[in-house]
Amino acid sequence: MRVLLTGAAGQLGQALVASAPPGIQLIATSRVELDLADFAACRSAVATHQPAWVINAGAYTGVDLAETNQDLAMAVNAGAPRAFAEALANTKGKGRLLQLSTDFVFNGSQGTPYRVDQMRDPLGVYGRTKAKGEEAVEEVLDPAAAVILRTSWVMGPVGRNFALTMLRLHQTKDVISVVADQVGCPTSTLTLAKACWRVVECDADPMPPVLHWSDAGAASWYDVAVAVGELGQELGLLEHPATVQPICTAEYPTPARRPDYSLLDCVGSRKALALDGQHWRVALRSVLMAIPPQSTQP
Repeated sequence: MRVLLTGAAGQLGQALVASAPPGIQLIATSRVELDLADFAACRSAVATHQPAWVINAGAYTGVDLAETNQDLAMAVNAGAPRAFAEALANTKGKGRLLQLSTDFVFNGSQGTPYRVDQMRDPLGVYGRTKAKGEEAVEEVLDPAAAVILRTSWVMGPVGRNFALTMLRLHQTKDVISVVADQVGCPTSTLTLAKACWRVVECDADPMPPVLHWSDAGAASWYDVAVAVGELGQELGLLEHPATVQPICTAEYPTPARRPDYSLLDCVGSRKALALDGQHWRVALRSVLMAIPPQSTQP
């Protein structure tokens, strides 16, 4: 089966490349091979490779930068999914799309996990552009031809993410201040990649059109920062964890507003995927264990 992957150099993309199942002919593209801001190039990639699946794992993920780079964020996060969807529609059912999306399509104002069928109501540019990407996929492709997979707080052993940043700060600081009043759930790129490949592998038994996937449990950014210190010491990645001080969002202002609560309801999705959820702390330990040796130095 031929699969066209975008964002191959990103943290999820690298996990997808490393865990590709046997029998997959993977066409892995990074920004160098395929500029997701180029609508025509995205359509051409589908026409050229004629993939059975496009896994669109690439995105403009700079949440704060998106506030001042709205056109680029919209082109990558909304334009590329539309381009892939339109090109796949021309294959007359021979190709499908797995569109990776985010908890940021919700406003975070409720106190219960967000269901797959809830209304999108993003707070900032990043969430708005990702929501537009979802809408484009739904407008262009039949439900059987596309799966939107929302996830949250993605962290892996490579790339830029909260876990690796916290590990570096634990190695170099005595005290770290971390926001404690935003609640969600971390997602390991290792478990997320497995969920993505399960969607593709179930090609003969189409998935629901929208899925949610994160690791199990709930946490604040503060909780994750503490866990990184404890697990990092346990695994020999640092000698002594820093002291982590909880602060509120108001004490750490950012250009983009984050959802206060972005837990995703994954119960139905886990059943559809036939995958059990791994507690986020267990998954985080696996992430830290998988960090390349040369990357553990502060």
